[in-house]
Amino acid sequence: MATNEEAVMWVEKYRPKTLDEIVDLKDIVDSLKAFLKNPKTMPHLLLSGIPGTGKTTVALCIARELFGENWRTFTLELNASDERGIDTVRERIKDFSRYSRSAFGNVPFALVILDESDQMTGPAQTALRRIMETSSRTSRFILICNYSSKIIEPIQSRCAIFRFSKLDTKAMVKHLEAIAKKENVTLSPEAAEMIVEYSEGDLRHAINALQTAAVYRDGVVDEKTVLQVVGEASPKQVQMMLNKALNGDFIEARKIMYDLIGSYGFSGSEIVRQMQRELLKLSYISPEQKAELSEIIGEYDFRMTQGANSDIQLSALLAQFGKVGKLKGVTN
Repeated sequence: MATNEEAVMWVEKYRPKTLDEIVDLKDIVDSLKAFLKNPKTMPHLLLSGIPGTGKTTVALCIARELFGENWRTFTLELNASDERGIDTVRERIKDFSRYSRSAFGNVPFALVILDESDQMTGPAQTALRRIMETSSRTSRFILICNYSSKIIEPIQSRCAIFRFSKLDTKAMVKHLEAIAKKENVTLSPEAAEMIVEYSEGDLRHAINALQTAAVYRDGVVDEKTVLQVVGEASPKQVQMMLNKALNGDFIEARKIMYDLIGSYGFSGSEIVRQMQRELLKLSYISPEQKAELSEIIGEYDFRMTQGANSDIQLSALLAQFGKVGKLKGVTN
């Protein structure tokens, strides 16, 4: 493990500094590089997608590509979820974007990065639209959001939109293995795949889980360690519970459910989420049966989110599985 950098979060320590270091976003990176060949023609950008897929990192890499080591001087970073009102737009953003930075080579503009811009209020977005229009000669905006639908249409029409999807599983595993090697961590292939599956395409989440697991077992990360760190039940236990329920053994299935709750302290929604994940892996169930059972899981998950008793709802869910298994002839 690192000595003088132990306190540094690996997410920041291994954050890419250039577009070439970005993980699994080749099409987006190639498009952005084309813009950067002639910075004067670069439009405003809207980066949209799920968390942990590299949106903020891409924006910071663009800033470095444009301005080099002095990028902070020419870049205004704001988290719009904290500073999302119209006053911020009128004061900080307007003041920063008003003046030309033509002294810096062939980049005649400054850069404004607005993270979580979908959290901005309606009036603030309307004011921002006007600033983007009037200051296009002196500033470029990079808006980062999870849901582009929450950005008003006039802003969307002024931006080149890039949509970030879940990162490729193999690319994430490879990246985790590279980090583990640099940190002298023994990472088993099964543990790496488990971390990636748990993170569901969120690389930031995966790296944090890897660092936590590495500290937990002093540099040795295996499947058992990952399960303890991420708070997941053993997939085999969840599959056993599903098998018992589908075969009509309600009492045994319910017993396993209580073991999961007691051993791991899971909430009802967490157990339901794992049931859904493991259900899709069962090879002896047809796609039609998986669809029907998924619909049942969704119904009981909704009931729990509305405040229904999770113990009763999970028991009813297992009973429903047994009923479907008997009617459809589902057997393991």
